[in-house]
Amino acid sequence: MTSRHMVGYRPGVGVRNFLIEGVSGTGKTSVCKELRRRGHHAINGDTDLAYQGDPETGEPTDDVPSHWHHVWHVDRVRALVADESERFTFFCGGSRNFANFLDLFDGVFVLEIDLDTLNRRLDQRPEDEFGARQSERDLIVRLHRTKEDTPENGILVDATAPLDIVVDEIVRRAKAIDGNNADPAH
Repeated sequence: MTSRHMVGYRPGVGVRNFLIEGVSGTGKTSVCKELRRRGHHAINGDTDLAYQGDPETGEPTDDVPSHWHHVWHVDRVRALVADESERFTFFCGGSRNFANFLDLFDGVFVLEIDLDTLNRRLDQRPEDEFGARQSERDLIVRLHRTKEDTPENGILVDATAPLDIVVDEIVRRAKAIDGNNADPAH
């Protein structure tokens, strides 16, 4: 019998869980929709997990909505990660409190695009969506330049490619991680 204490095996968590991150406009929502269309379990963090809260404490804030207070319910993330009914679960979106749950993921994919592509995508945003106002655009461009708002050491994915190719690459890499971290008991 093989020991379950091998590197890469994590008992009590979902089969494989991945975070898909990137600054606003890199395609996280589009990737989520395409993963779902293909039958994968994908969570849209912006609609399914997010609220306005303090990134350190998680306490809800009553302030005007702010990028810096866009956080995810950590307890919901943990519950979804613990669900072993899906081979892969993809969590798509940005959160200012990702440091509180980053260790739960088997891999983190960071969508990257060039500045021209980012500006073109932001130009197409509806007026009621984050990134449509000039002050929001300025912030997004700064975050794109500094990378201060995305997890370090993520797996970079060129999100300037057509959506089907971007999703193919994410799924291919998720399968490779799955193959490298397989539970030795199964």
